[in-house]
This record gives sequence, structure tokens and C-alpha cells, in this order.
Amino acid sequence: MSSYLGKSKSVSQFFSFVLTCHLFLLIGFIHSSPPENPIKCSSKNNSNCTVTNSLGAFPDRAICKVSNAIYPQTEQELIAAVAMASMNKIKVKVATRYSHSLPKLVCPDESPNGNLLISTMNLNRTLSIDSSTMIMTVESGVLLRDVISKAAKVGLALPASPYWWGLTIGGMISTGAHGSTLWGNGSYVHDYVIGLRIVTPASPEEGYAKVRVLDNNHPDIKAAKLSLGVLGVISQVTLKLQPLFKRSLTIVREDDSDLATRATTFGKEHEFGDITWYPYQRRALYRLDDRVSINTSGNGLNDFTGFRSTLTPVLAAVRVSEETQEAIGDANGKCISARVTTFGLRITGFGYSNDGNLFKGYPIVGYQNRLQASGSCIDSSSNDLITSCAWDPRIKGNFYHQTAVNLPLSKVQNFIEDVQKLRDLLPEAFCGLELGNGILMRYIKGSNAYFGTEEDSIDFDITYYRSKNGSTPRLFQDILEEVEQIAVFKYAGIPHWGKNRNLGFIGAINKYKHAAEFLKVKESYDPTGVFSSKWTNQILGLDQSGVTIVKDGCALEGLCICSEDIHCAPKKGYVCRPGGLYTSARVCTDINRVDSDISITTLKEEEEDLGFSDM
Repeated sequence: MSSYLGKSKSVSQFFSFVLTCHLFLLIGFIHSSPPENPIKCSSKNNSNCTVTNSLGAFPDRAICKVSNAIYPQTEQELIAAVAMASMNKIKVKVATRYSHSLPKLVCPDESPNGNLLISTMNLNRTLSIDSSTMIMTVESGVLLRDVISKAAKVGLALPASPYWWGLTIGGMISTGAHGSTLWGNGSYVHDYVIGLRIVTPASPEEGYAKVRVLDNNHPDIKAAKLSLGVLGVISQVTLKLQPLFKRSLTIVREDDSDLATRATTFGKEHEFGDITWYPYQRRALYRLDDRVSINTSGNGLNDFTGFRSTLTPVLAAVRVSEETQEAIGDANGKCISARVTTFGLRITGFGYSNDGNLFKGYPIVGYQNRLQASGSCIDSSSNDLITSCAWDPRIKGNFYHQTAVNLPLSKVQNFIEDVQKLRDLLPEAFCGLELGNGILMRYIKGSNAYFGTEEDSIDFDITYYRSKNGSTPRLFQDILEEVEQIAVFKYAGIPHWGKNRNLGFIGAINKYKHAAEFLKVKESYDPTGVFSSKWTNQILGLDQSGVTIVKDGCALEGLCICSEDIHCAPKKGYVCRPGGLYTSARVCTDINRVDSDISITTLKEEEEDLGFSDM
């Protein structure tokens, strides 16, 4: 029997402990420690700094060193900062309040005169909001939470947004953040932008910096509203909102036998519908989510369990549990933990409540501002770290990879069928991603932004375990690598710009037919490359060295696609082999793993003994 499936005794012994910890995750706590500033400086004048992302580590784990950081409070201060950098040929990048982009978009290159980080933390004001025209103008550092709440106070709503409200408006539009809808203007936040102000470098005669004012009649807005931060610094954003409305949502669990075909039409049936897929459990959760009359009874609230504050000892216990399962190859433990987690989320309504307090069953009816996003773990001024967001790098908590790939509806059926075939070869390999609540499938309407998706599509978002030690392979490393390569290469999926490992960006620029137009705008706005970096040049195809980093163990972190065994972890039994289904893939496979029908049967029998056969 496989060593991965021979840990039944240990699973049973630790099961009560793991169950208790996972159920604690379903409890929200009022007082939380908000995430700290991702910029850290060693002096009071904000010099000798480092910057990272919300996880505390970039995909390549390299530390980003920055000479100076500044926190402008007005557009004039922002202009002065860009002018100084432009005049002195200093490399610049822009940082947001919580730095939720995982790749190194925030990291400026080093240059002879140093480098500079401009934080939009203090550019956080709502400048105007007009209920009659339904137009709202905010500074770029305003959080999604505040856009939503302030719009609602005057009877307005932003129709589409990501589900996590700890993002800034500037960060969202610069990376193509989105919700889920094929209706109306679509799910991209940037498709509700009707104007923006962006500060760019300029000639000496113009004072080395200037403000460009763009509206929907200006052709450059197609580049500026999804700019990856390489054109300049967005100072203000103007949004076209809608009258505040109510939604009614119901989450239905079904088997995934017809998922491949149903996914291609479901987004057209429900305005805010999405799908959460649990491949191992052969289940899919369909969110039936539509507008209803404003007079419909209900005051529901979205306080998603994963975005609540949680006791840090509980987070540590859950992390230790998963690390132990990884270390001893305990697939049984992972699969049972996944069932416990998904069952607990489902019976508690994923954090939805009917009245702001309790989940009493579906449908959940409520106003748009109370249902579209959440993130209560950031809503505190305390820093005691008794409770925190689950991924806070100051504690022992979640640490993960995130693969987010966008496929047009015309390719969705074949991709899902391929993943199902891969699942059928080794079902338990998918339990790890179900600990991250499975594969989230959100619908995206085609956008006119140069770097937006060009046709109606689905974004497949997968969150899965990442070791704190970059040289440590994951349990079933090869399977999720193969899923990733099927999406990115076999079906030419395009990346979410604010997520993904390096390999997700290989050849990405060639998948956008308007890439040349974007690069022309870039050359016009920043001809000397003040806002460019090696990383952004690589993903834009301007640096021919490419996004991969080839070294021993590079495939373990997605820095490369393996071509030699040393790119995996041969001393630990992981070698480079073709994919099991997609043979063009090259993945890190554990040569000591033995896959057998009896091991899968044993796993299912143990789940039945523990009472979780049909969670």
C-alpha cells in the first residue's frame, strides 16, 4: 500500500484535534489585529526599507530592498515625488495599504541613485459622490470596503467587485481584480471606471512630472485602467455606480458529473453566480445569485469565514496539522481535514447570515453593500495578535500558492473534463486544494482594456499549500503542477496579473492581441522606464531573459518548468517526469509513490468509519 495512504492510525488519533481546530476557524472574533504595513524602514525618515506582499514572501522569496519610501497625502505631493524620481532617474514602484498582489509588481529595481516606493496609504479620501449622476470620485488608496459603504450611504452601489474588501481601488484596477458576472458591464472593477488621473514622468520643460486626465473618450484609458503600475501613479479614480439594490442568493450542492457542460451556461442564468468545485468529493457548489426587488424582505450579511479574525493559536494548530500531514505523506489526513473544513463551511452558510447575526438557511436576501464583499479581520486598531487574518505573516498561519487562470467559455468544457480525468487517476491528490475551499470559478465578461480578457470567460482560482522551506516538495506536487500547465499551456489561459507563480506568466504577453498598443502607451507615458522593473519588463516581453528562474529546485515553487531532475528534489525522491494525462507537461513526481485501487478504497473506508462519507 502507498506510504501516502498508510497513515490511518495517525489520522484517527489526531482527528478529534484537527476537527476541533477547523471548527474554531468557523468562529469569528470581534477584535482582530489588522495586517501591518508591508513597507518596513529602519529609520524615522523612511529610508533603508524593504517591501513584500500580504504573505510576507514573493514567489521567488527574494527580499525587495528600497532606498526610500514616501507617503504622499495630496496629488501635489505625489507630483513632487514623481518629478524628483524622474529628474534623478530613480526607479519607482507603487505600494498599496495591504499589498495583496502576490508577484513582484511592487518591487522597484535598484539603480545608481537608489530606488523609491510610493505608498498610496494616505491617498484614501472620497472626493465626491453625486447620487443624481451616480458618479463617485475617490483617491487611489481608498479601500474597496470604503467605496462600498460610502456609496451605500447615498443609495448607490458598485455592481461588481472582488470578494475581499481589503484592496485599494488603484490596486484593483491596475491588476484586473474582479467579481463574477457576465451581465451588464461585467465583473472587472475597471469596467466601471469612467475617468482617472494618473501622474507620469514628463520632460524637464514640463517639470519632470505631469497629471494626465483620462476619460472613456480617451484611447489611452484602455491601457491606464489595467496598467500593472508601469505607466505612472494613479491619483484619482472616477466610477459610474448604480442605484443600491438587493440580491437573493442560494448555494446548491450537486455532483460534478455535468459540471463541464453546465459551467459554460450557468453564468448566463444568474447575474452574480459562481461555482466552487471540490474535485475529490466530486461535488460542485452553485451560487444562484440574482437581483430582487428592493422591497423583498431580508437584511442578509456576508462575513465570509475565511476573512474573519481567528485566534492565532487555532491558526497555528491548523497549520501544524497540515505541515505534519505533508511531512509524513498523510493523504488520509488531508482528505478528512478537507471534508471537515468544507462540511463546516457549508452548514454555517460560509459566513452568510440572514439578519447580520445567524445563518438560518437559504435564500440570503440583502442589500448589495452587505453581500458583495467582506473582510472583517482588517477592521481593528489593535495589534496584540491574539486574533488575526489567517495569512498574517507575523503568525504561524496560512502560507500558500495561488494559481488563477482565465479561460474563454469555448475552452472551459475541455479543461474541466481534463481535470476530471486527472482526478480519476489519483483522486486524493486534490484533497489539499479542497483545504483551500476547492477551485473557485468566477465569470468574467469580455473587456476593452488592453490587458483584460477579450471574451466571456471563467477565472479558475486555486489556493493550495506552500511550504515555508522553498526546497521542500509538496504532497502530490506533480498533480497540481499538471493542472496548472494544462490551463496555462494546453488551453493558453491568461493569468490574473495579481496572482500566480512565475510559470503562469510564461508567454502571457503573446496572448493579448492589443499588447502592442499597450506598449506604445507605456513608451509615451514613461519613455525612460522610471516605473519599469526587471519583473514587469519580463512579463511584458521587454526583457528576453523571461520570467523563469532556473536553479536547483526551481520547479517546486513554480519558478521554472522542470527539464532536469535537479529542478525538483531528487534527493527526496522527486524527479522531473511527463504529466500523467498531459504528456507535454513536465512535473516533479515522487518516484516512491505507488498508486493503487486498494489504497483509494482504504481511504474511502476510513472516511466512512469516521462518519464523513457524505459531507
